[in-house]
Formats: sequence, structure tokens, C-alpha cells
Amino acid sequence: MKIVISIGGSVLVSNLEPARIKQYADTIRKIAIDNELVVVTGGGVAARDYIKTARALGANEMLCDLMGIDVTRLNATLLIAALGEDAYPQVPETYEEAQRAVELGKIVVMGGVVPGQTTDAVSVMLAELLGAELVINATSVDGVYTADPKSNPDAKKFDTMTPAQLVDIVIRTEMKAGSNSPIDPLAAKIIERCNISMIVVDGRNPENIINAVSGKHDGTQIVA
Repeated sequence: MKIVISIGGSVLVSNLEPARIKQYADTIRKIAIDNELVVVTGGGVAARDYIKTARALGANEMLCDLMGIDVTRLNATLLIAALGEDAYPQVPETYEEAQRAVELGKIVVMGGVVPGQTTDAVSVMLAELLGAELVINATSVDGVYTADPKSNPDAKKFDTMTPAQLVDIVIRTEMKAGSNSPIDPLAAKIIERCNISMIVVDGRNPENIINAVSGKHDGTQIVA
């Protein structure tokens, strides 16, 4: 099966601990035994900190986006280092580069691509381009809720949902550099357009990513 895995930066490199990054590399290797993989890494706290500082210095959103993309690619480079010879050795900077890299049979790891797109959007656009059967979004929450569970105690988690329901939930998310949402509005619209299957899981435990591949997860499944 061809799978795109999106790993949030706050999940992968929360404290830049080498052991944690190696743990995710081991998880990805296990999945890659029977599947063709592309991994997209987010920027996490580091990207948001840089963006916050840049805004305070007067940077516009375009520049903030570019800074965030740089951080996602640094995170991708760390994961490539942990994967060693199992990974394609460079971080693709375009969708076309990623497509060519996949053909070489290695695990491909990349970050952001262009301003205005989060790595959520990159992962689903890659899935469309590559004809992937599944996108796994490993983030810092355990699924998609009717509202932000951190601020609304009445928020309910979806076990399954349609792409249209997803769009309705996330369309209220503010699209600014460094925005923090389980899935951003652009990604949700692409999922709706292309009928892509996605599973959103709590990526803070790498085992949840393996469970998502096997279909034994407790996250939210967006059913195409």
C-alpha cells in the first residue's frame, strides 16, 4: 500500500531528543517493510517561535511562511539522519522531486513546499499526486473534535466522519503562518475534492501510527 504519513513537528522533535527521533525512525521502518512511504514533517514549536519573533519584528506572512518551511525541512533532515540508508538522502523541495524520489524505492521525507500551504496540505496533495491509498496525520491530539477540546469541555470526538463534515469543522481555522489545528482548511478541501482517506491519530505515541496502518486505531477516520 502507498501511504503518506504527516508527523507534526511538536510530536517528532518536541525537545530535540535523539532517542525520540530514532523511535519514530524505527516505527517508519516497520511500516515501510510492506508499504511504500512518504513522510511529511511539520515545524512544531520551533517554527511557531520563529514566526512569532518575525512578526514582532515586522515580517509579513509570506516571510513568516518561508521561515516555517525552513524549519520543517530541518526536521525532515533530522529524520532522514535517523533513518540512515533506508531514506532518500535529500529533502525534496517540490512535489515533482518527491515523486521522482519515490521511484527509487527509498523512504522519502520532506517538509513544506510553498507559502500558504501547511504540511497537512502538502501531505494530502502528495497523496493525490502519488495515488496513495491512505494519509495518516500523526498530531498532538487524538482525533478531530466538534470544537477545540482544550477550550470547550463539551467537545465530542468523531470516530469517523465524511470529508464534508471535516470541512465544516475546520473552515473556521485562521489561515496564518504557524496556525495550529489538527487539519487545516486547505487540506480538508483537498480531501473533499479528491476523496482521500485519512486517519488522524495521537502521534505522541509512535505505536498509534502502526495501529492506524493496521486499522486498529482510536483516532478519527475520514472516510472517502
